[in-house]
Amino acid sequence: MKISISLLLAFLICLSFSSQAQTAKSRMTFEKVQHNFGTFKEELGVQTVAFNFKNEGTVPLILNNVQASCGCTTPEWTREPVAPGAKGIIKVSYDPRNRPGVFNKTIRVTSNAENPDVVLTILGEVTPKARTIEEDYPNEIGPLRAKTNHVAFNTVKENQIKKDSVEIVNNSDQPIQLSFKTPPPHLSAVIKPAKIGAKQKGYIVVTFDATKIKAYGFVMHRIYLNIDGQDDYRNSIAVSTTLEEDFSKLTPAELAVSPAVSYDSESFDFGDIKPGSKVEHTFNLKNAGKRDLLIRDVKSSCGCTAVSPSKNMVAANESVPLKVVFDSTGKSGRQSKTITVITNDPKNPTTILRISSNILAQ
Repeated sequence: MKISISLLLAFLICLSFSSQAQTAKSRMTFEKVQHNFGTFKEELGVQTVAFNFKNEGTVPLILNNVQASCGCTTPEWTREPVAPGAKGIIKVSYDPRNRPGVFNKTIRVTSNAENPDVVLTILGEVTPKARTIEEDYPNEIGPLRAKTNHVAFNTVKENQIKKDSVEIVNNSDQPIQLSFKTPPPHLSAVIKPAKIGAKQKGYIVVTFDATKIKAYGFVMHRIYLNIDGQDDYRNSIAVSTTLEEDFSKLTPAELAVSPAVSYDSESFDFGDIKPGSKVEHTFNLKNAGKRDLLIRDVKSSCGCTAVSPSKNMVAANESVPLKVVFDSTGKSGRQSKTITVITNDPKNPTTILRISSNILAQ
């Protein structure tokens, strides 16, 4: 009987220790879970706050992960286990660069504590820094700075006239007199005002007159500026557009009998070729329409690619070869080039053909 009582007592003691071991946990408590940086200037740079915590549990506290809700927020934390009664720290930094305005970010803390998920919050408001002339006008044209040095007319129909402008500023301490060297006939440009005072703004107004150019597809030109009577080829702006034929006035009956271009394929891969070699491929172009197809233009994306259609007018149901020669001289590795074919097909006036190759190492 005495042995049974002893065994029972020993069992109860073990059960008590086992129960305590199962309920023993770490417990994470923070001095604060939110921090307001208030209002601060963007130029002050990165702001940092420390969230201090304590392990009020009975076993070591381990932080599994600290994850910020935004890449602009960077956390650092105690990586070693935090003993019972000991303290740890989570530092959170916020980068305000190019992020003016109010912010509210969260940091999720996961651990082995009895409260395994804790969310910390940082908030505040960033006052934007004053922008410099260089930031607002990033393109340099001699003593001028411009918001852009490229006037891009998206598309221009063959009978259209379009205008656009570029804002400029005189970044020097002296007034500047501006004029243009002779632009191409289809382009005209004026500067308003022609004389721009120191640190003052103005505009370059460009007009594209498609009625004065016989071209189709993508075109680019440069307009050169004279500054105080001096010309410099580096002082220029680019003007580009894609010139399109105007099919808007075609009647349904005319569209029904219009030319229609088709190709046996629109891409070709030469595979592996030796450096310095020339390879050829012929695309077959067919007019599947009922009227003559006119090949308006053929352009390659690289001078290394020569294209020569056998003829520029293709009768109804006629097919013609379009030979492409690729010169691999000076090239290496994987190459991809394009050939743009522009026709008078109103439904498909522009087709992009593609060639590719892999130039082997010597």
